[in-house]
Amino acid sequence: MPQPSGPPPADGHTNYLAPASDKDTAKSPPAARPNVVVILVDDMGYGDFGAFGNPDVETPALDHLASEGLRLTQHYAGSAVCAPSRAALMTGRYPHRTGAIDTLEGRGLDRLGLSEMTLGDLFKGAGYATGLIGKWHLGALDPRYHPNARGFDEFAGFRGGWSDYYQWRLDRNGTLAHSDGRYLTDVFADEAAAFIDRHAKAPFFLHVTFNAPHFPLQVPDDELAPFLEKGQFSEGVCRIYAMNRRMDRGVERILDALRRHGLEENTLVLFTSDNGPQFGRHDGFDLDRHNGHFNGSKGTVYEGGIRVPAMVRWPAGLGAGGAELGELIHFTDWLPTLTAAAGIAPPEDVALDGQNVLRVLQGEGAPAPQPRFWQWNRYTPVASCNAAMRDGPWKLLRPAFPEAMQVAADDRELDRRLKYEDVDDINHDPWPVAELPDALPAPLLFNLDEDPCEQHDLADIEPDRLARMQRELDRWFEAVECGRARIGD
Repeated sequence: MPQPSGPPPADGHTNYLAPASDKDTAKSPPAARPNVVVILVDDMGYGDFGAFGNPDVETPALDHLASEGLRLTQHYAGSAVCAPSRAALMTGRYPHRTGAIDTLEGRGLDRLGLSEMTLGDLFKGAGYATGLIGKWHLGALDPRYHPNARGFDEFAGFRGGWSDYYQWRLDRNGTLAHSDGRYLTDVFADEAAAFIDRHAKAPFFLHVTFNAPHFPLQVPDDELAPFLEKGQFSEGVCRIYAMNRRMDRGVERILDALRRHGLEENTLVLFTSDNGPQFGRHDGFDLDRHNGHFNGSKGTVYEGGIRVPAMVRWPAGLGAGGAELGELIHFTDWLPTLTAAAGIAPPEDVALDGQNVLRVLQGEGAPAPQPRFWQWNRYTPVASCNAAMRDGPWKLLRPAFPEAMQVAADDRELDRRLKYEDVDDINHDPWPVAELPDALPAPLLFNLDEDPCEQHDLADIEPDRLARMQRELDRWFEAVECGRARIGD
């Protein structure tokens, strides 16, 4: 059986013997409130980092960050695709509850429900300066969904799902600026460093959302040439590695800004990706590459689509770095955890799906055992399509089927137009409804402690466990769908 080269925990097992809970007392945070910098990249997988086991890439700043902090090896995105995953990170709640159920901003399916409380709201309410630099993708066409209306004092970026790296249009606090010829990754790095310069004397929460290495696969020639010269990879993979190398330089500028102001010790820096890497062919390029030997990629609920690399550094709160943490941590855990680190009360009257794992990061326990869930398809969610559940080492997986994964051609075209043209409103026409196949794909069951690559289906061997987990998955889906925010809520 093939084994992952880097990502799984050192012992291959998750420890559930000493569960932590939100009521447990973590180490007291430093007297001065920490700054928080959350760096989120787009479609970057385990195989795109040197620190996670790929010697053929070049990510020196990220590798150094990993050496100074914690590498999280069982860290999961909120969804297999961008917008729903970002909604989970922003709210501490499963994306279905929030209304952000798909990536199609032209349909408004990326919109984060207006009643949702974001990380920006909570940190701003606690007196932090708040900034968002980069990709938003939680509401593109209505000012009610603008980052400035969702808790962020400052915004410089784009609000949709992707952008041209050269012909960009930058929204700076509601004012549109057109490209000045710079590479967009460099623009975001400069904006982030400038935010730190402006707010170095006050506590700040900065969310930097690089769109690299998401398509279009555009990169400066000087970054691309060294990878092409190696002759090891397809041109598409070379472009992705080069985009990541340029983004790594941007991360270094952000870390340099913290260092320049003496803020490294008491700044919590979290770096992660919104979902697994995109595979297949796109714009004529072959994108298949090393992904820690995990099965699947972006868009699927196999491990390769939802298990994402993460690193966290906070010397004043977490101590010395360079360690691996193999406990299961989910995107929904970050809102309660980051607010706890800053001494901010969690939102009232809101049912969070995540838990505070600060003690876990501090090496003082394990997460409270609880099942975790994922589901995603196009347009209206379908419970039996592309869904998964983790319960300890066990994972139930409902494979995707084509009927629920198709996007109408008109919606694809609208998605493209939004990047280059002025569009005033979403398409309010009824969206397509998938016709389910006569026979659904059979559910799969894996033991990830023994089979992290999901190669051995145990459904026939463990029928009772499979049935119980399927019932739990169905109950979860019904609960989150019943409470789902609709467009305009």
